[in-house]
Amino acid sequence: MTAPLALTMGDPAGIGPEISCAAWQALKQAGPVFFVIGDPALYDVPVEIIETPAQAESVFSRALPVIPVALAAPVTAGQADGANAAPVLASIEQSVALAASGLAGGIVTNPVSKAVLYTAGFKHPGHTEYVAMLTRKLKQAGPRGPVMMLAGEKLRVSLVSIHMSLKAAIEGLSAEAIIHTARVTAHALRKDFGIRTPRLALAGLNPHAGEGGSLGREEITIIAPAANALRAEGVDISGPLPPDAMFHEEARAGYDAAICLYHDQGLIPFKALDFWGGVNVTLGLPVIRTSPDHGTGFDIAGKGVARADSLIAAIRLAADMAARRAI
Repeated sequence: MTAPLALTMGDPAGIGPEISCAAWQALKQAGPVFFVIGDPALYDVPVEIIETPAQAESVFSRALPVIPVALAAPVTAGQADGANAAPVLASIEQSVALAASGLAGGIVTNPVSKAVLYTAGFKHPGHTEYVAMLTRKLKQAGPRGPVMMLAGEKLRVSLVSIHMSLKAAIEGLSAEAIIHTARVTAHALRKDFGIRTPRLALAGLNPHAGEGGSLGREEITIIAPAANALRAEGVDISGPLPPDAMFHEEARAGYDAAICLYHDQGLIPFKALDFWGGVNVTLGLPVIRTSPDHGTGFDIAGKGVARADSLIAAIRLAADMAARRAI
């Protein structure tokens, strides 16, 4: 048995509350057990307020367990309100503290609006970096992230750069960043995914992976040297590979995770293969953190059409990771 998972509130005006309810409905009999840190009034299912995570298991089959965090302002679905930024952040901070103490087995974060948080003085690029900051003083084994991975049944991709312009991603590309991403990914595949000898595939940047330098020289000057350095360390990594030929079914059978150099290089094939069931995983942290692979959904919030597939997958993956770390 592992400790129950902490599910953050996310933006209360988004789809977080309704997909949290849907996830509880789907999992209340078989689990994994989780509890929400949020305002109890947000959830349109039977709710039972708990004081500690340990109480969640006895409650879970009959009600959604909630550790209360009061909102500062009324919520209208689809209308974000900066007045509630502080409770949203408090939910994240409490989840991290509970995971750090071992009282929660891991964290599953509902989507937040960075624009809303920025109005309240939030100074981090996003969720991933904020959780990394909150855990920076905790000890951990292996290389430290954060590295963003998208994980699904058909593909896993780790990103060397995340939310920046394509121009900035190319200008900032370095062998050191590629090596760090691959190291963190390989360690996480062993520790959190149970893959004893992980195989990585490194994407090239240019068409045909540069065509020997005629279509770009980054493969020669940056990417191949990074791959060679990783192989010298004992990392099983192929590439640089032509990005347009590494995501079909036969190619994917040859690796456990792809290392992609910028956001869309990884997310376009990933979402084409599994748009609804993908999970955002933060690798290289001392605590487990997963998230659904979508945003707040303000445009559909409160309409009863939001799908909980990705959140349910995130909860299940976090539970699997927690079980492996407990061995």
